[in-house]
Amino acid sequence: MDQSNQPVSPPVSPGTRAAAFSVHVFTAMGAGIALIALLEAVREHWAAMFAWLGLALVVDALDGPIARRLEVVRLQPNWSGEVLDLVVDFVTYVFVPAYAITASGLLLPLAAPILGAGVAISGALYFADRRMKTSDNHFRGFPALWNAAAFYLFLLHLRPWLSSLLVAALIVLTFVPFNVLHPFRVVRLRGLTLSLIGLWAVLAIVALAADFNVSAPVTIGLCAIAIYVVASDAAFRIVRSIKA
Repeated sequence: MDQSNQPVSPPVSPGTRAAAFSVHVFTAMGAGIALIALLEAVREHWAAMFAWLGLALVVDALDGPIARRLEVVRLQPNWSGEVLDLVVDFVTYVFVPAYAITASGLLLPLAAPILGAGVAISGALYFADRRMKTSDNHFRGFPALWNAAAFYLFLLHLRPWLSSLLVAALIVLTFVPFNVLHPFRVVRLRGLTLSLIGLWAVLAIVALAADFNVSAPVTIGLCAIAIYVVASDAAFRIVRSIKA
């Protein structure tokens, strides 16, 4: 076959490839941030731990759009950004929070190591589940957001038996097929969702700056936004079925 008329891709400069690879380095920085967060947790500097985990969330939010903009998949085909992202997400979303939940004293002493192991195991299984997202970009089941779950345990500071029960329930809900809102990828009510996530970030910073000693309005606002994320899809389906 004569390929003389086939378009020829322009050569890619080393600088362009290096820029693409730097996105992988940026993603991998999340693992380094997780280590710093773990060191703070070992020292029981819980607010500092959550601050570092918050920085990891910022990295996780930015690396995907940057990777698509720089065509990292095409320019660095030997490196899997998807695998790298899952590895970093596991340590920031699951492993470090699992340690904090176990070592914080918020759970029943006998139950804490068992539930901590349950968090790590269920989180690992969730990240391996190819069905973790639905066709409309909702999470399927509790999406292993143990950093958020740990944040609320520290914020609410419930009785140890109740905190233990809630952690056990979330472990079970990891495998229950209900939908949880993805704050950035679900199209429906995206403007409202992003506004609430911005408000949540402000309130969370206030809570961390005060070492979780915040007023009732801040706590109520944080809890209300969490309920919106968890229950909005169910509420939408109920309203739609009533109208039908």
